[in-house]
Amino acid sequence: MKRNERGGEDGWTFIETIIVIAIIMVLTSSVGIIAIQYVDKARVATAKAQIDSFSVALETYYMDCGRYPDADEGLESLWKRGESASQADGWKGPYLYRSVPADPWGTPYAYSVPGKNGLPYRIVSFGSDGKEGGDGYAADIDSNE
Repeated sequence: MKRNERGGEDGWTFIETIIVIAIIMVLTSSVGIIAIQYVDKARVATAKAQIDSFSVALETYYMDCGRYPDADEGLESLWKRGESASQADGWKGPYLYRSVPADPWGTPYAYSVPGKNGLPYRIVSFGSDGKEGGDGYAADIDSNE
């Protein structure tokens, strides 16, 4: 820094301030890009954990009611008692701590009975694009795979 006429030191120039702000913005944006990748990984892990939680609740429902909820009853029957006579006799729910959430991308989980490959049910999150199929973070997360 240079000394001014009054004996003090000059401060930062406008150009130096702009350069410092530009460096900070470049560093912040690179950290942001890396953080987004971790958010996507966390969403996939959350969807897998929720599907596992639904599967445990469905098995408990099956032990109580002697069957899995049909597609019309859906996963909501793990939270609320349905009108079905076969459910009313054995239902001891709720089987979840709260109502069925949407997947981490805000799309409802798809539930079907029977599942693929001879399994009794199937729960699917269609990933970030909300459509069947896809690659990467848009790939389906399926209880039958």
